[in-house]
Amino acid sequence: MGFFTLCKRIFILIVLNILIVTTAMIVVSIVFSYLGISINDYPVLFYAVFYSVIGMGGSFISLYLSIFFAKKAFGVRILTPPLSGEEQKIYEMVSNLSQKAGLPKVPQVGIYNSPEVNAFATGPSKRKSLVAVSSGLLSKMDDEEVEGVIAHEISHIANGDMVTMALIQGMVNTMVLLLARLATQVVTSRMERRSFFMEYMIFMLFQVVLNILGSILVVNVFSRWREYRADHGAARLSGKSKIIKALEKLSSLRLPPAPAQTASYNAFKISHQRHNQSFMQTLFSTHPPLHLRIQRLERFSLY
Repeated sequence: MGFFTLCKRIFILIVLNILIVTTAMIVVSIVFSYLGISINDYPVLFYAVFYSVIGMGGSFISLYLSIFFAKKAFGVRILTPPLSGEEQKIYEMVSNLSQKAGLPKVPQVGIYNSPEVNAFATGPSKRKSLVAVSSGLLSKMDDEEVEGVIAHEISHIANGDMVTMALIQGMVNTMVLLLARLATQVVTSRMERRSFFMEYMIFMLFQVVLNILGSILVVNVFSRWREYRADHGAARLSGKSKIIKALEKLSSLRLPPAPAQTASYNAFKISHQRHNQSFMQTLFSTHPPLHLRIQRLERFSLY
């Protein structure tokens, strides 16, 4: 990463934190005013700054370490010469599609041993990224379907989705921590008897509730939108028929769920959907239903 790029990201991060703190202060002021509570009785500015550093900082630390942790969680084997016939084919797919997408550098290419039919992309930037496919995907899909899947993952990198997801998650983390802390203080200040344990449990309860709301209303909504956008990017890179074939293959398969230790990476995979999922399951899903993705691709025009 160049010095200019690093300075640009630091500047954006500072501006975003200022915007988050300002927005949080406005929201809290309105809520407190409605409840008849004086905002001067609480160190709102301190909490806003403190939790914005924790929320955004934690999110970006996770982003910058994402490749390292993904390799460990999935047991990814990075492809390095000399490569076998199939490995060479996968590497060339990633290389060719990366050039078409205008990436400044070919991502690391890896394969992980798993029966799940899946692939994922991660990394902190377009210059430093990873595309990995499962052995299950390679055994279940033909070359055109594999290319469609890889094009989808390359589109995520080209769109900067990992960075954007980190920003959104960081903002949600900040708001959740801040609102949970203030709600806890308001509640406990009106209790006759209070203790550290009681305050901690109330704080954790508010965090759980607000995290669920933040995931449903913000994080998962954006995540589903970026999947549609990556599908369209894959159609441009490799042709609409290949990504449609890949999604149809995924829709037809009935396979066991991914291991629990890799659940935190579900948002980065080509698919994370239960078949015939309910409306509530869709709300909590990071991916749209496969049949809706296929329908949108069929209506999508490349011209």
